[in-house]
Amino acid sequence: MSSLPEHQVLKMPALSPTMKTGNIASYKIKVGDKVSPGDLLCEIETDKATIGWESQDEGYIAAILMPEGSQDVPVGKEAIVLVENAADVPAFANYKPGEDSAAKAEPAPAAPQPKHSAPAANTKSYPPHQLLNMPALSPTMTAGTIAGFKVKLGDKISPGDLLCDIETDKATIGWESQDEGYIAKILVAEGASEVAVGVPIFVVVDDSGIVPSFQDFTVDTTKPQGAGGAAAKAPSSEQPKYVQIALVHRSMSTNDATESAPAPASQAVENKGGRVLASPLAKKLAKENGIDLRSTTPTGPHNRVIAADVLQAIESGVGSSVQSASSAGVAGVDYTEIPHSNIRKVIASRLLQSKTTIPHYYLSMDVCVDDLLKLRDQLNSKAKYDKEGKPDYKLSVNDFIIKASALALRDHPEVNVSWMENAIRKYNYIDISVAVASPTGLITPIVTDADMKGLLGISNEVKALAAKARDGKLQPHEFQGGTFSVSNLGMFGITSFAAIINPPQSCILAVGATEERVVPAKGPNEDYAVSSFMRITLSCDHRTVDGAVGAQFLQTLKKYLSNPSTMLL
Repeated sequence: MSSLPEHQVLKMPALSPTMKTGNIASYKIKVGDKVSPGDLLCEIETDKATIGWESQDEGYIAAILMPEGSQDVPVGKEAIVLVENAADVPAFANYKPGEDSAAKAEPAPAAPQPKHSAPAANTKSYPPHQLLNMPALSPTMTAGTIAGFKVKLGDKISPGDLLCDIETDKATIGWESQDEGYIAKILVAEGASEVAVGVPIFVVVDDSGIVPSFQDFTVDTTKPQGAGGAAAKAPSSEQPKYVQIALVHRSMSTNDATESAPAPASQAVENKGGRVLASPLAKKLAKENGIDLRSTTPTGPHNRVIAADVLQAIESGVGSSVQSASSAGVAGVDYTEIPHSNIRKVIASRLLQSKTTIPHYYLSMDVCVDDLLKLRDQLNSKAKYDKEGKPDYKLSVNDFIIKASALALRDHPEVNVSWMENAIRKYNYIDISVAVASPTGLITPIVTDADMKGLLGISNEVKALAAKARDGKLQPHEFQGGTFSVSNLGMFGITSFAAIINPPQSCILAVGATEERVVPAKGPNEDYAVSSFMRITLSCDHRTVDGAVGAQFLQTLKKYLSNPSTMLL
């Protein structure tokens, strides 16, 4: 077995809770390049998003083990070799994974959390225990709010038991236990907000008899486990940091954006030449979004600004080149300020991003829906009723619109696309995002493979998703992604409106109310007739969907809606 210089093997990270494999979309580095914390290594395409993988260490790229374009690379698969000295790079010209047992191989990011001994801050010796840290419940989550605990001190837990509800930037999600044991300590108060991913929440032990031993157990809950102090010396124990490129790069995402963890109150450091120390990705994001790097709060090594710091500045409005009006109160004015929720911050950030970075244009068309309403009534009349007189199904106009939109996308795949940095991505599946108003803000649950489902299947799925959205119980895979959006305000009497595109999608359909109009009669003995019309407006991204393409799509959609029996073919 050959003896190689000391090195580190970087493995395919788990960039979402459900990720099992990923595709190497493109590398941003090559062999011999020097990398620093925050530098972008490559873009990884998961099942629903393209996400940037950032370096956590400084060194030189000695080998790239998976070629660009590799498909279905398992989480934990060796991808990149990193060395500390540039002179060691040639020694890895013929390196193969597993060749040197002395390598400092980075463990798979999705590996279970290790058992922790007492933190350095504690002088008392504690029995063996495990710290459960705040999990990342979505690819873009960096902090969350403890909405409510489902366990108490001394409770026995098993795999699958609900520990607590966590409010993320898009939904309230249940955190389930992965292990068996007893709750020995709850380290964070219920209702605590902006708790960073990685911060210890629970202490779990194997034996209920040792629970009282942790009565005075303390740990620093202001920063993630392993940050700072002696615990931070083992970089391999930390999860790789990642940012969702969709927030500013318009690649495939979810409806989620990044909220940064609490950062030190230091300012970006300038070198002797007046240049702020920042990673290349951070500089790129700052330039694209008009952020002054000097105003950001750095969290990288040596007060280096990394991408997550810029993303936080984008959402908070700090450092924007456009100065907002003073928020100071006006004397004599009576008002109430409602603090921004995580969801409201994300909605504001993403909609601002969409309107300022996507060249929107709008196409409107009136559709006669007489036949659609007749078919809906006819199908609903076939429903069976229970003892309480409730039908087992009830189709809505929106169900027909979702189905028609999916079929029109299948006929015009050039609309089912996203703008990427180097290409236009055309999707081979049709997932329709449906705008739903919830108490905490707008959310867009997804009807997956809508073109392959019947009206009844779509109707049942939309009702179930809408109920979960209103209750804040959607799981990440139920609202992240989507290739096309539908927003319907017709039930409020709105006759027409233009919706804002949901990035990285290219189009969103706005649906107005159905209204009766007098039209010329078709029969020879009649002067006029009354028909029902509905106005639909398509918002398009002009980078990906040309005007003629959008118009042709809208014509096909009108055909399905005005003659709905064709949807059944």
